[in-house]
Amino acid sequence: MNRAEKAALQLQAVAVLRMLKETRTYDQLAELTGLPAGDLNRYVNGHVLPGAERAREVVTGVGRDALASELRDRVEFDDGGYLDNSDIVFDQSFLDLVAPVAANSLGFERPDVVLTAATDGITLGAAMASYFDARVAYAKKSKETAVEEFIESRQRLASGIELTYYLPERALSGGERVLVVDDLIRSGETQELLLDIAIQANADVAGVFALIAVGDDGIARARERTDAPVGALSTFEA
Repeated sequence: MNRAEKAALQLQAVAVLRMLKETRTYDQLAELTGLPAGDLNRYVNGHVLPGAERAREVVTGVGRDALASELRDRVEFDDGGYLDNSDIVFDQSFLDLVAPVAANSLGFERPDVVLTAATDGITLGAAMASYFDARVAYAKKSKETAVEEFIESRQRLASGIELTYYLPERALSGGERVLVVDDLIRSGETQELLLDIAIQANADVAGVFALIAVGDDGIARARERTDAPVGALSTFEA
């Protein structure tokens, strides 16, 4: 870890602790993290930064659990079983905290490009791309008028509906590392199409990440298509 990466990790840990402190006393935060209340006070108030190992423990341990819990509290299901995660995907500050937690917990290689599907994946894609200092690319269900060359991936769903995603050909180059992200993974069909786009571009898959997995089918389907890390921040029963 170089000096810049260490500093970034330390600041991410402080951001997580500040989020947790909003609803807790220092004694409660100490009980949650296992860190002394006095140290936590100094971290939260910006007097000192946690060491690299302590920062990593905060981000990958209590940070992941806390963000997953926060996500579960803010997601709603309607009577038909449809999930509403708009309170999360419109909260860029929350997604900015998710990015380092996901990266450090799942061990993604630093990608050159973060690939997602428009439109709900855009805010998460932007957060992940910003964290990794990578480009972000959005596959869409329709072609852009001014673009001539596309990578196209098409699949007929079990319902009989045909789903197609298009990505401008210049958005990906052969040999680039691509991290596929989306707000939600249920059946895995969207992620499979995004992975197919990366494969058509002769890119290397760095991983697949979703904020929410509904059931295990989508995660399993993505793992069949890549040996790279695949995971979600939080999982709900199907």
